[in-house]
Amino acid sequence: MYGKTRAGIGLPSLCDAEGILLVRPGLEDAALEGRLFGVCNQAAVATTAALTGAWTGLCVSNPSASGKNMILHEFGFSQTVAASADGAVGIMTCTIAAPASNVTIYNQKLGGASSSMIADDGATIVGGVLQRVFGAIGTLAVTGYGTGSLFAYKAGGSIVIPPGYTIGTYTTKATTASLIFYFVWEELAV
Repeated sequence: MYGKTRAGIGLPSLCDAEGILLVRPGLEDAALEGRLFGVCNQAAVATTAALTGAWTGLCVSNPSASGKNMILHEFGFSQTVAASADGAVGIMTCTIAAPASNVTIYNQKLGGASSSMIADDGATIVGGVLQRVFGAIGTLAVTGYGTGSLFAYKAGGSIVIPPGYTIGTYTTKATTASLIFYFVWEELAV
């Protein structure tokens, strides 16, 4: 039995002693090959309401000339203190006229190549579209409803951000600096 790589090269499959096909679970291959990246706010950030043009949170832009597709694998957030408003948290897609690199992206293979993407914590968005809503944030104290542990959404490659587009965080209402966000993605040639 033979399998093919993304480049179309035929390689024999590997089986264990009982003949069961061996595969690596999850994103191990992408990490080992240096094409898995992540970004995280390094401190809690304030957010703007909904699809506001002058937006804040965390976003990852795929530059028009990158030659790569950004395959989203995971998104997460945590509320660190009581928020200034109750509301929902999600992710949106949009375009950004002039993305800036304000947040450092890390290759998940430490010491690996740099990402082709650009991460930012504030920008002017155009044509925002809400893609997913995940959970709620709240105004109560740490022991009350609305503040909890980390929420992680396993996208599993279900959202692809082609060159020229951006994926970013979304909150229904503006908040003070109470949320930390992260994204994990794979970069593959278009």
